[in-house]
Amino acid sequence: MNAARRRRDKSAPIRILQMHGTFDQGGKEARVIRLMNHWGARASHDILVADPEATSARPGIDPEIDVRFVHEPALGGPPSLGKFLALARFMRGYDLILSFNWGAIDGVMAHRLFRRLKRLPPLVHHEDGFNADEAQARDPLRNRYRQIALGGAHALVVPSNQLAHIAQQEWHQKAEKVHQIPNGIDVPAYAGRRPPSAIPGLEPDGRLIVGTLAGLRPVKNLRRMVRAVGPLKDRLRLVIVGEGEERDSILAEAAALGMTDVVMPGFLSGPQDYVGAFDIFALSSDSEQFPISLVEAMAAGLPVVSTDVGDVSAMIAPSNRPFIVKPDGLSDFRTALGKLADDAALRAKIGEANRKRALQCFDETVMFQLYGRLYGEAIGEALALI
Repeated sequence: MNAARRRRDKSAPIRILQMHGTFDQGGKEARVIRLMNHWGARASHDILVADPEATSARPGIDPEIDVRFVHEPALGGPPSLGKFLALARFMRGYDLILSFNWGAIDGVMAHRLFRRLKRLPPLVHHEDGFNADEAQARDPLRNRYRQIALGGAHALVVPSNQLAHIAQQEWHQKAEKVHQIPNGIDVPAYAGRRPPSAIPGLEPDGRLIVGTLAGLRPVKNLRRMVRAVGPLKDRLRLVIVGEGEERDSILAEAAALGMTDVVMPGFLSGPQDYVGAFDIFALSSDSEQFPISLVEAMAAGLPVVSTDVGDVSAMIAPSNRPFIVKPDGLSDFRTALGKLADDAALRAKIGEANRKRALQCFDETVMFQLYGRLYGEAIGEALALI
């Protein structure tokens, strides 16, 4: 297939087409932007987004990057032969296609159907996790659709052990096609404490700060976190950084528990500048895979209280694992917060263990190498993006 396509001018930037359902603030977007900024002038990017209004992560892209956001042909809406054909025609002329999550799966199907007829470039698909509708179990029809669509993909990339298992067991992908690449960050940039003033609206009052970074969506179950902190509000101050449709319901839950000072500053860029203002990091999700926010908290040297979802237990330092609780264990979540609040030495010990683990396992240099190697191999230029 590759031999039948046009020969690429290796002195020119690699032309990449990205396909996303949305490009809002989130872990997937943070990773994509870090890779784009890292590659710099070696690649140009057209980003096809199904929802034209959902591009809030766009400002994070370095202004020097050659990037264009496009919304046609339609990626969203019901599947049809005409839609698949239009998408396939659009894919011609690129060197590499990158697709992300269920929101781009029709693009993957278009590539599957027309890749030989239209001599399309290689496609690498990425799955990062699920919304509330598939948090506990995947839809059988979606599973079958994914299986068929991925039949023509060069590779499938996932960040977690759980997703690698799902890809093989539920989507019936061959093990050699599934590439598990952990999300990475600039770990040293998070070192050291940050002042509370780094978070708008947060004034120190003697209480410990329990913080989280999350999209305000139902799957994050931030009302669970509010209910856990509520009885401890005399000792703990809750900070939730993020945007989303659940904002009003979270504030209503807090008000019902007499928590009138929950700090919700919205989305804040540059987490390395403020995560270190927290004393404890908390994650209350019903579903995660490999949350970048958790890696950021570990890099900042924080102890973590979290629901036992995705790869959370495997990611953190062993000394932190007693503070990972079942998703339905609200009282256990609260007890874990209380134990850490009571013991400054324990918080410091666990936080330092998490920082060391983040430095050893989740620094972005490894992520850059693995993605660069995979994408380079897909286009037949192993060193192009390393």
